[in-house]
Amino acid sequence: MKEITWDEFIQVELRVGTVVDVSEFPEARKPAWKLQIDFGEEIGLRKSSAQITDLYDADDLLGRQVVAVVNFPKKQIGPIMSECLVTGFYQEDGAVVLITPERPVKNGAKLG
Repeated sequence: MKEITWDEFIQVELRVGTVVDVSEFPEARKPAWKLQIDFGEEIGLRKSSAQITDLYDADDLLGRQVVAVVNFPKKQIGPIMSECLVTGFYQEDGAVVLITPERPVKNGAKLG
């Protein structure tokens, strides 16, 4: 494992946002959802695709707060431009468990 400095860590903008729209993503190579996430006034709405269909239905995601990296460059994923990276942990079977705050927090709050 490579160590990083504190200065390197604080460059990563891990922010909380609320999923406000979920739609199917049939064009994805691996099953995924298209998400629209509200990160509050400062950052606004961001789109992402997330390979989290093993554990989460659309109804499970709508209204859920998630933690995402919001300062990566945009990335074209099939027909959508991903604007953030939703974070999670891989289980042994490859399913992803989302990182979420334990209690509701203001959209846009930064992990720190």
